[in-house]
Amino acid sequence: MNERILGEFMGTMVLILMGNGVVANVLLRKSKAEGAGWMVITAGWAFAVMCGVFTCLACGGADAHLNPAVTIGAAVNTGDWSKVVPYSVAQILGAMLGQTLVWIYFLPHWRETPEPDTKLACFSTGPAIRNLPANLVCEIIGTFVLVLVATAISAKRVSLTGPPPAVGPYLVACLVWGIGLSLGGTTGYAINPARDFGPRIMHTILPIPKKADSDWGYAAVPIAGPLLGGALAGFLAKVLF
Repeated sequence: MNERILGEFMGTMVLILMGNGVVANVLLRKSKAEGAGWMVITAGWAFAVMCGVFTCLACGGADAHLNPAVTIGAAVNTGDWSKVVPYSVAQILGAMLGQTLVWIYFLPHWRETPEPDTKLACFSTGPAIRNLPANLVCEIIGTFVLVLVATAISAKRVSLTGPPPAVGPYLVACLVWGIGLSLGGTTGYAINPARDFGPRIMHTILPIPKKADSDWGYAAVPIAGPLLGGALAGFLAKVLF
């Protein structure tokens, strides 16, 4: 179990470093990628997932969830709840470290960027239109798709006729890319409580020039929504797959 926890920690650290790294690269002032746009962000997050999964597996992680919603979905699907707490803690701590590395990497750019909301967007998600019930539904549906399709990729029926297991991380990366392109524009597709919660903690703690508050009033949406969506997908996968 120790190697599995280390894998979840390291994988999530890489996920957030590269995922929120691409957001900072595109949004922060005087970055050479400033203004590169949504396609770059969604592609960067897809590659971040791929790199995080491979890092987790290489460190001894057997599952490469990198996401408490995926862990919850797997628990509902299999009936094994023993991994939920240790994996979730490792994922949140990994996200906190990954975000700290993003802050260090772009250190001069925080001062050059005057908009507090832009800085916060490099840490955590926020809605395009603030409507908490609608935002919650978006996060539920987006995470439902993530967990259901990710489970389908590794399902027995697929593994008998589909690609070899080593291709799985690439397929999950494509899945995350597709979710970002199709469903990401409303809430920024957190679809992962650790991805939002860990970096939001670091936004609160770190000395970022002229930052605003960390918008904890919204934080329940990218935490509760993905957990609900993951649980629903886990239940449906248990019935169908």
